Amino acid sequence: MSPTPTALERLVNPAGLPTLGLELPLDNDWGHTRLRADRAAGRPFGVPDLTRHTELARLADTLGFAALWVRDVPLYDPEQFGDAGSVFEAFTHLGNLAAVTERAVLGTGAIVLPLRQPLLVAKAAATVDVLSGGRFVLGLASGDRPVEYPLFGEDFEARGAAFRQGVEILREAWATRAGGQGMSLPDLGLGAERRLEVLPKPTGRSVPVAIAGHAQQSAEWIARNADASLNYPRPLGALRLKTREWRQLTAGAPKPYLTPMQLDLTEDPAVAATAIRLGLRTGREALIEHLREMGGLGVGHVSFNLRPGDRPVEEVLRELAETVLPHFPAPGVAPAADADPVTAL
Repeated sequence: MSPTPTALERLVNPAGLPTLGLELPLDNDWGHTRLRADRAAGRPFGVPDLTRHTELARLADTLGFAALWVRDVPLYDPEQFGDAGSVFEAFTHLGNLAAVTERAVLGTGAIVLPLRQPLLVAKAAATVDVLSGGRFVLGLASGDRPVEYPLFGEDFEARGAAFRQGVEILREAWATRAGGQGMSLPDLGLGAERRLEVLPKPTGRSVPVAIAGHAQQSAEWIARNADASLNYPRPLGALRLKTREWRQLTAGAPKPYLTPMQLDLTEDPAVAATAIRLGLRTGREALIEHLREMGGLGVGHVSFNLRPGDRPVEEVLRELAETVLPHFPAPGVAPAADADPVTAL
């Protein structure tokens, strides 16, 4: 019997084509129609409608999307950022998703590690990993919102050092040791003789870690300490340089390159692709070609953020599943054969 693939292995197609996932929330609150309606009703910008979040996550899982990603936005800042992200607390949300999905990898894009206690992150991440049956990827970031740091008693300028220490603590907390030895974290005043452990342990040797952006670290440090790169979307020319660097740094032990992308999918399948902020407005024909080019450059997984579009999210999910996903299959992830997932809820 072949071993169960890890969460990252589920996101990598050996044929060199990217697998496709979704960034939550599954809403179109950045589309022109919704923006006008929200302004007229006095609703704040950047706070999505989560009424159908569980239903749509189940639908995406049933349709065969490879992954569902949630963002960690500790505080909604309407003045400087105007984006509440996925709204829900990330690990609580992932617990819900683990219970209502069966196939899709679950990921964070990304947990702001310097604002959280690393031992508790280790426990929360391993919990999601176990509850989901090993379907979890922990995306980590150093954070980019200076206003949050003093509110959590942390130094924004020191976030790079805090991030490095946090990753070290996570790895030590997840390790399984023989002979009853506990964690050894001398910088925290914790010696192995106390036999203290973080439970549960992950389903594999470690929870897979994807580091978002630079996280205030060198590219070499990320290549050594991450299991995958979770990097911002770029035009194809800039993407080529970035993926080439990543392949060179990880040549001895290749690691996946993952990227999100904002997507405004038009009803007309023949509409040419045009750039929008951090993504594309495009019909499905040009989207398929663009994704093939991304795969040729070394991108292993692309997650779509559907918020810029005007079309109903369910309609877009079904079109992508019927016409785009078949070109980019994910190992071990296939659409369910049961009845319509929405009417079956």
